[in-house]
Amino acid sequence: MSSASPTPPTARRSGSIRGIVVALIVGALAVAGYFAFFGSKERAPDATFTLLSGQKISTADLKGKVYLVNFWATSCTTCMKEMPQMVQTYNRFKDEGLDFVAVAMNYDTPTYVANYAQTRQLPFKVAMDDGSAARQFGNVQLTPTTFVIDRNGKILKRYVGEPQFAELDALLQKALSTG
Repeated sequence: MSSASPTPPTARRSGSIRGIVVALIVGALAVAGYFAFFGSKERAPDATFTLLSGQKISTADLKGKVYLVNFWATSCTTCMKEMPQMVQTYNRFKDEGLDFVAVAMNYDTPTYVANYAQTRQLPFKVAMDDGSAARQFGNVQLTPTTFVIDRNGKILKRYVGEPQFAELDALLQKALSTG
């Protein structure tokens, strides 16, 4: 015969209540996480960009427009690969009101950025970041990182790496046709 006594009902009940509470907490965190990443539209931060010309432009100046903010670097192979397609995308949608700010990372050499922008005749705004814009946009460290922002200043999409350009085109068409 075994001398082990059966588990008292109160111990069983408290164990199942604890399990239910843990499941509810995990479920609540999952729902909150889903809405944080997919359900809500995050606003573009208040950021100011210093263009190669020395002119300053802010996200507040761009409100009312659909625009892209592309963090890139001349030392980034993927950035250099995607840049001609970014130029094509901008040229395709600029007459519909698209604006574009290509933000060179703070570790990039300003003369390299200026030379690249000039020799490639980049048709959009090119800025040098002092690190503050990258911080304000969620501490961007990987390049390229591109944000698609609607007329109300809401971030529609964040691409880390080269975007799927067909998807980007469809997103821009939709954003530019509303509002």
